[in-house]
Amino acid sequence: MQSAFQRFKRKPVFTGFILFLAVLILNLVVQGISTCITNGFSAKNFFALFSPNSLNTLIRTNLPFILVTMGQALLLLVGQMDVSIGVQIALVNVVCIMVPQEWGVPVWVGWLCGLGVSLLISLLCDFCCSILRLPALLASYALTYLIKGINVLIMDVPQGSVPKEYWRPFQSTLLGVIGKDNTTLKFLDYIPVSLLVFIAVLLIWLFFVKRPFGKHIYAVGGNPRNAFAAGISPEGVHLKAFLIKGFFVAVAGIAMTLNAASGNPLQCEEYGIKSLSAAIIGGLGWGGWGSIGCGVFGGWFLVLINNTVYYFFTLLSKLFPGFTVTSYWQNFVSDLIIFAGLLMTIVTAKSQRETLKQGLKQQFKRGEKYVK
Repeated sequence: MQSAFQRFKRKPVFTGFILFLAVLILNLVVQGISTCITNGFSAKNFFALFSPNSLNTLIRTNLPFILVTMGQALLLLVGQMDVSIGVQIALVNVVCIMVPQEWGVPVWVGWLCGLGVSLLISLLCDFCCSILRLPALLASYALTYLIKGINVLIMDVPQGSVPKEYWRPFQSTLLGVIGKDNTTLKFLDYIPVSLLVFIAVLLIWLFFVKRPFGKHIYAVGGNPRNAFAAGISPEGVHLKAFLIKGFFVAVAGIAMTLNAASGNPLQCEEYGIKSLSAAIIGGLGWGGWGSIGCGVFGGWFLVLINNTVYYFFTLLSKLFPGFTVTSYWQNFVSDLIIFAGLLMTIVTAKSQRETLKQGLKQQFKRGEKYVK
């Protein structure tokens, strides 16, 4: 048991796991105290974070961000990145809404179109980075404005709706889907449907990582020239990574659509930079350093920080009547904590710091061309 823990400590994901665990406890305490002051002191109120309603809301509203962070983490592993990943969610969202609305086709056809569009954008990004060999940072930044323009052309203003029979199951727990008020099945109320979607995506990723592709991403990310000499195509690995990222983004966009039950062409742009921050906080570096788990723990760290800050200011308003702050101050405090966590992660992890340094240098020069 001890040797297993020591091995885990040496893994890059350990940093993200510790940060996630620390902020989870902090969130539990702050939200618990705030709830107790409002509803009375009891064990149930103190552990309000783990109530069915709180868990369901927290997971389903933040599932899109966690999924795109996983996609960003995969790109970082192969030495690429995509800061346009946020507006790609909005693109999937508007396609999922407008295709059924304008063409009168079933909702699931809109979802398939959203998946197709996401994969096409990922192919375009891969073409710019792997074939034209443009720096991923600059290429994806330029694509952000192209995609935003496409979003507005498809949907000029927020609009549309999703049939109730689609969004209600997604926003429910398993018990709510079954529709049975049975005490023996009460535990199903603690399992949101959105959590099952997240687990399904993780299982799909595990399928890929157990295949040769799982080793190729580390070989190409660590040293693409050596990987090419060993018979691995860096361009082929980059292509697969971008396509898998496109799948993650498509699922995230569909989840966003089901959660909001409407469309918005200008949402989620900040997810591009935030997903990068989350992946790095979780222990990832550019090229072959880390794992998807780093992105998952880093993503949940950001989510729980924002949740904790919200309940902290709510607690202050209850303790000091008349005390109010705007959402701008809440965002400022959240971002300040995230920035401190980002600095702490980079400063304390020497190996990660070196990979990030090399990765940043690559973002300002053209990629190499590999020929026999």
